[in-house]
Amino acid sequence: MAPSKVLAGARVVLPTGTVDDGRVVVDGARIADTAPPQAEVVDLSGHWVVPGFVDLHNHGGGGASFAGGTAEEVLGGVETHRRHGTTTVVASAVTGDLDFLARHAGMLAELAQQGDIAGIHFEGPFISPCRKGAHDEQLLRAPDPAEVRKLVDAAHGHAKMMTLATELPGGLDSVRLLVEHGVIAAVGHTDATYEQTVQAIDAGATVATHLFNAMPPVGHRAPGPITALLEDERITVELINDGTHLHPAALQLAFHHAGAARVAFITDAMDAAGFGDGRYLLGPMEVEVADGVARLVEGGSIAGSTLTLDRAFKRAVTVDRLPVGDVVAAISANPARLLGLDDRIGSLEPGKDADLVVLDDAFDLVGVMRRGAWVVDPRLG
Repeated sequence: MAPSKVLAGARVVLPTGTVDDGRVVVDGARIADTAPPQAEVVDLSGHWVVPGFVDLHNHGGGGASFAGGTAEEVLGGVETHRRHGTTTVVASAVTGDLDFLARHAGMLAELAQQGDIAGIHFEGPFISPCRKGAHDEQLLRAPDPAEVRKLVDAAHGHAKMMTLATELPGGLDSVRLLVEHGVIAAVGHTDATYEQTVQAIDAGATVATHLFNAMPPVGHRAPGPITALLEDERITVELINDGTHLHPAALQLAFHHAGAARVAFITDAMDAAGFGDGRYLLGPMEVEVADGVARLVEGGSIAGSTLTLDRAFKRAVTVDRLPVGDVVAAISANPARLLGLDDRIGSLEPGKDADLVVLDDAFDLVGVMRRGAWVVDPRLG
């Protein structure tokens, strides 16, 4: 068990607001009210302490794929994102053969059972060929509830979310099935109309997969899915804040209409996150990463991102000029709530896991703690 610590002197972001010259007491793996006499004091003056980041939608990193890698490779990718502040990550699959997806879900479920990942997100194959993005069109299919159930069952209770084009045949029934099994139904890679999207929300969908991307744009006579997803208080919208997927004005639009309580920053990262430019595979699709931007070799579609959440945090504060508290909500509290884990993670409160990130005054990451142990020790420079 990690020794007790008192993190002192930092600006600490709590659910009730930011405390200057605050302190966080860490006793073992949890945040505590009071420190034992022998607790080590860590001086973090001039720094920020925020909750550990929670990523709902992540395909890999560090050269490893969550969508097709071995257990060892997946763990390497998880460690890469932890070093960038993501103390909780959901592993996202991409479109593939249904039997392969089921087998791979079984392996990921074991990692979830061990606590290495927070669960599984299925992005595809039940998405629209009109808005396929970096998914193999030959492997796409309509969301047959029986096949949806096959993947949910293969995850052994660790399926957390599934992205669907709910306008396709079987889409609404599949949403209802997911809700019955406690799995988040997300609208994405969709060619739905405004009216069809409203039907999906009424059926139980609660998340917009990377809002704006892989869906029709807003039109003044055909408002489309974006308008329906932004206006409904039941929906949390995912945003990829890397400067490539979204214009800053689009991000501001989402925050203005949805509000900070309904935004979740995600990475949608692929293997190259935290690793570098080069050629990679995203599922069966070949991807070229140049200057940190991932695109399909064939066709040039954006293919996930190379984003890490520490970069998303800094950009949100320094470029988008969002309040720090709003960014913490979007990057920690809101995704934790969606995953049903907000009793353990997502905020710095006594009794919760000691998952936290230390940022300097320029909002660069200098420390990461997960369950009371330093992943990145701020005292080591």
